[in-house]
Amino acid sequence: MIQIRRARPEDANAIGAVHVASWQDTYAGILPEPYLAGLDARRQSFGYRRSLLARSGGEAIFVACARDGEVIGFASAGRARRAGLAQGEVETIYLLSDWRDQGIGRRLMRAAGAHLSAIGCRSAMLWVLTDNNAGWFYRRLGGRAAAREMIRVAGRSVEQTAVVWDPIALLLDATAAQPEG
Repeated sequence: MIQIRRARPEDANAIGAVHVASWQDTYAGILPEPYLAGLDARRQSFGYRRSLLARSGGEAIFVACARDGEVIGFASAGRARRAGLAQGEVETIYLLSDWRDQGIGRRLMRAAGAHLSAIGCRSAMLWVLTDNNAGWFYRRLGGRAAAREMIRVAGRSVEQTAVVWDPIALLLDATAAQPEG
C-alpha cells in the first residue's frame, strides 16, 4: 500500500534522490546527457530541506512512500510563481519509473490540488517540457495547454507548456479516489 503524506525535513535526502533519478530517466534524449549524469542528489536535497524548513508562502511538499517507508515520488505546490495563468502551481511532481502507471501520480496530483484549494487557489497550473512524455497524463487529468515558451536548461533551448486547471475543481474531480471493484 502506498501512503501519500506531507513531507518532513528528514525526507529531503530521499526527495533529492528521486528528483535526480526521475530527471535522468525522463529527460534522457531531451536534455544533454553530461548534464543529466552530473546531477547531484545531495545538492537537490539541500534545496528541498531548506524549503521544508521554511514552509513559507503556502508551499507544501507531499511524498509517496512504499510499504517499507521508502520515498518513491513527490510533488510540491504553492501559490503560482508568476501571475496570469493560475493562482496556484504544482511546481514539481516526480515518481521513480518502477512505480509509474499505478495511480500514484494521480494521488500526488490530488494532494497538491487539495493543498492549493485549501490555501484559497481557485485555479492551478504546472509547467511541463513539451517533449516530456508525461504531457498526456496532465491532459488525461483535464488540464489544458494555456501557454508555451522557450527556456534554457543545461545550455539547450527547450519548449515548455503551461497546463492549467481553471477552475481547480477540474483537477480535484479528475483525481478523486476511484471506487474499488
